[in-house]
Amino acid sequence: MVNHDKISALINSSNYISRDLSWLQFNYRVLAQAQMPSRTVFERLKFLAITASNFDEFFMIRIGSLYNYIDFGKRRLDYSGLREDQFKEKLFLDIHEFTKMQFELIQKELAPQFEDNGFKISKVSELTEDEQDIVENYFSKMIFPLLTPMVYDTYHAFPVLNNLLMIFGVITHDKREETGNRRKISFVQIPKTLPKYYQIEREDYWVFVPIEEIIEAYITRLFRNVDIESVDLFRITRNGDFTLDESDDLDTDFLNELKSKLRTRKTGRVVRMEITKDPNPLLREILMERFDLDEDNIFESPVHLDFTRFWQIVGHKAFAYLQPSSPNYSTPVALQSFKRGDSDNIFDRLKKQDILLHHPYNSPDTMLELLEAAADDPKVMAIKMTIYRLAKDSRVTKALLRAVESGKQVSALFEVKARFDEENNLNEAKKLQVAGCFVIYGMSAVKTHTKLMLVVRNEGDKVRRYVHLGSGNYNESTAKLYTDIGLVTTKEAYGEDVSEFFNAITGHSQPKKYNKLLTAPRQMRKGFIHLIEQEAKNAKDGLASRIVIKVNSLQDEKLMDSLYLASQAGVKIDLIIRGICCIRPGREGLSENISVKSIVGDYLEHTRLFYFHNNGDPIVYGGSADAMSRSFDRRIESQFEIVDPLCRKEAINILEYNLKDNMNSFVMNEDGTYSKPTRAEGEKAFDIFKEFYSVSQKSVNKAKLL
Repeated sequence: MVNHDKISALINSSNYISRDLSWLQFNYRVLAQAQMPSRTVFERLKFLAITASNFDEFFMIRIGSLYNYIDFGKRRLDYSGLREDQFKEKLFLDIHEFTKMQFELIQKELAPQFEDNGFKISKVSELTEDEQDIVENYFSKMIFPLLTPMVYDTYHAFPVLNNLLMIFGVITHDKREETGNRRKISFVQIPKTLPKYYQIEREDYWVFVPIEEIIEAYITRLFRNVDIESVDLFRITRNGDFTLDESDDLDTDFLNELKSKLRTRKTGRVVRMEITKDPNPLLREILMERFDLDEDNIFESPVHLDFTRFWQIVGHKAFAYLQPSSPNYSTPVALQSFKRGDSDNIFDRLKKQDILLHHPYNSPDTMLELLEAAADDPKVMAIKMTIYRLAKDSRVTKALLRAVESGKQVSALFEVKARFDEENNLNEAKKLQVAGCFVIYGMSAVKTHTKLMLVVRNEGDKVRRYVHLGSGNYNESTAKLYTDIGLVTTKEAYGEDVSEFFNAITGHSQPKKYNKLLTAPRQMRKGFIHLIEQEAKNAKDGLASRIVIKVNSLQDEKLMDSLYLASQAGVKIDLIIRGICCIRPGREGLSENISVKSIVGDYLEHTRLFYFHNNGDPIVYGGSADAMSRSFDRRIESQFEIVDPLCRKEAINILEYNLKDNMNSFVMNEDGTYSKPTRAEGEKAFDIFKEFYSVSQKSVNKAKLL
């Protein structure tokens, strides 16, 4: 029997917050968006779908990693102070509570609004006769040929059931069999090529019929001349933690042992089973025994399995007019002083002024314009870039192909271990390689996550380097949905650094120091800890000090310890952490001067910025890395110092606006939970997802953090 009071005491006594429990708190903040009555039903369904896809990945990767320990009998101590079995009990208890909230939201709040918003979700039996005829024909022509019942009995082995597919478990009874067990279990997997819903347009609204409802309505055609005792739908999630080199909690010896053991597995271990409510007891028992599951792993659903299905409704063209439209892009601050008649040549503009881009408020076109102009400009001799995730039908690939065809030297480092984008990256890389591009397929031991582009141009009197450094991917699709920064510059210090960096990752160079870059896996943690320690020294000496950090995740223990020491020295520290945050703020004697907030809303916060007051001469870094052990030790990352005065001011303004936001912010409590603060009487609303569209040079010049 689990002693929940003891578990809570252990968790609260730790100086750190559990990474996985912190992630669960993040998913609560996403769910809070789906619970907001002020959002449209389509927005709410979108955020509910996001919580579901978040859970799919969480179970595959994080729960999968936990089961690597449990299944192979290895000890694991979480940041919370809990051993692996205790931690599993606590984690699953919280996840079950979360899923109840998801079910309640869809049943009680969202479903009653569907018809008023022009659609409904229906069973086959609720359709008109004509519609049922159409659906039956669709089943016969499109679905039936794809289905393959797989029986499991004494003569047939248990079939391989696929990850994240909806599967029917059908128990049949054959009275004609005179001996043996007349009850049999068969499995019918719903192919992922089928849509989640069959769509029917009525005069005044759309009807969405779940594909599994159609199959169940006509499932007797798969089991002729036998009695069907029960039909239940389930979905399994398998351990997908195969990127073991990035696991933050695996020691080297266990990592090598685990790699060897996992090679012997044909399929990943099942870590979750979602199943319709009150399934046939025999089916439930056999699945639990076969997959080695206990009650923690079972999630009985009173409604639809797989809430990611709602993307089909959210993205339906019929409801496009009901979706909130994105505001027009704003002009980057550095370009606001350029008057009509000034040169429209991107190369000339960059020779005059560095440009800090802030997406999605600024269009990605400035970065793409540089790349596309470089592809076509006869003066450009070479283009080099790192690629982590690309858009479908990517403008980046097209520009690089044109550059190769025009005889330019093009080098591209593709990260083929970009989770869930491996296939697309390989396809794009092959296109470029066939065309003559020098393609490097990542590094064997580490993942290349840095975002860098270098354009080398012969301008007669000199060869000039144009550089783009960013926090986000070279992906024009996600640039509309993620907040990111990118610096475009011709400053020689950056050109030298990026050239050296490419030599290091494409060849055998090992530079000892860069001018304006902090890089991982060698320098980054040490560099940031040095800057934190300098702020602590300033505070002890009675000088002004302040640290503001904005990242997706904070988990690295050494960095957190240095922040704790700086807090104890008197440094005011503000952390803006979207997702996982393992530091414990506001604890007496440990972190009284540390505050943590998370911003979750219309866009996915992806910007990384590090600010150090430096006694009035601020040092600001931006770049690709989060404050995670894997980022510092097992990834190729870069953070770039922002030295241009205007661009640095703009970065400070981004941080200041984030701290001022009172519409999308959640404040982290000492116990690791989050609260949504209420505005004081008379306090004006400040929504960064709106305010950033009207940033001006005047407002940027006023930006200050102290």
